[in-house]
Amino acid sequence: MKKLLKHLSPLAPDDSGACGVLYELGGITVICDAGGCAGNVCGFDEPRWHEKKAALFSAGLRDMDAILGRDDQLVAKLADICGQINAEFTAIIGTPVPAVIATDFHALERMSERKTGLPCIALPTDGTRLYDYGESMAYEALFRRFATETLPVKPKKLGILGMTPLNTGLTRADALITAMQAQGWEEVVCFGMDSGLAEIRKASECAHILVISPSGVKAAAYLQKTFGTPFTADYPLLPAEVITQAEALRGKRVLIVHEQFAANALRKHLTDCTCKCATWFLLERQFAEAGDVRIAEEQQLIDAAADCDVVIADERFRRVLRGFAGQWISFPHYAVSGAAGQTA
Repeated sequence: MKKLLKHLSPLAPDDSGACGVLYELGGITVICDAGGCAGNVCGFDEPRWHEKKAALFSAGLRDMDAILGRDDQLVAKLADICGQINAEFTAIIGTPVPAVIATDFHALERMSERKTGLPCIALPTDGTRLYDYGESMAYEALFRRFATETLPVKPKKLGILGMTPLNTGLTRADALITAMQAQGWEEVVCFGMDSGLAEIRKASECAHILVISPSGVKAAAYLQKTFGTPFTADYPLLPAEVITQAEALRGKRVLIVHEQFAANALRKHLTDCTCKCATWFLLERQFAEAGDVRIAEEQQLIDAAADCDVVIADERFRRVLRGFAGQWISFPHYAVSGAAGQTA
């Protein structure tokens, strides 16, 4: 019962994160569920569902399909879809159903590839972990599978990892691309948003990788090890009004609650303040400072805010911190509340 949420709504799960990374890449994605998990992804966790087309399906497992693990029927359905939709790859996303019956995802990959003739990525997400865990799993699998060719490096090309609606609240990459071009990058690609699988195949062309969420770190490390591509961690999409309010703080004890890289980026705008960052999501220790914490339960958030004058966080966390009497600065996080952020 340690992780029981008494005041918060459930946070976006790992299967939603994986689907978000794959959404625009031109594949056929099957959520291995009875329909409920697919409804959560499309209805709540994927705002692009209303404005961008994608081949995203539910496996529609019946009780006996789930109990008996009828993988052959799932693969047959997938092959039937492939006969109707042109796709570059297929993906199978796990949910609590296959987790409970111990589905062999490696076997599903092999069966699907033999049946469809297309590359398959099967991700054993289980719906019990949070969205960026699923994003990390999907990014790493994609780059290991498709970014294998060493191409000539383009000195002015920048690749960006972590640009998903759940991280940023945005459904298009225009604002971030424009911001990076203003810094001197001539060609900017946000992997998985406003770009397809072809850009992942050409990832070795990038002179540098910008990682805007911890979910992109494993994929960036793979690119660095394989092609020598350096990467940095930053978040250039801070809302202007949040920056303005943060810069006005002086001599305060501040708690920032968000995804790690966004919180780190905002901390740089604080002057003469004692600041610690907290996140419900992935915490990469090499990018953390003393006092930063990963939150696993509501009481930890209450404890973290107890000695602070200011909390900068999504409005939804007010439900947990109802006894907090200090200043509150709203910093939306789509994976928490579904509230869209605004770029600087």
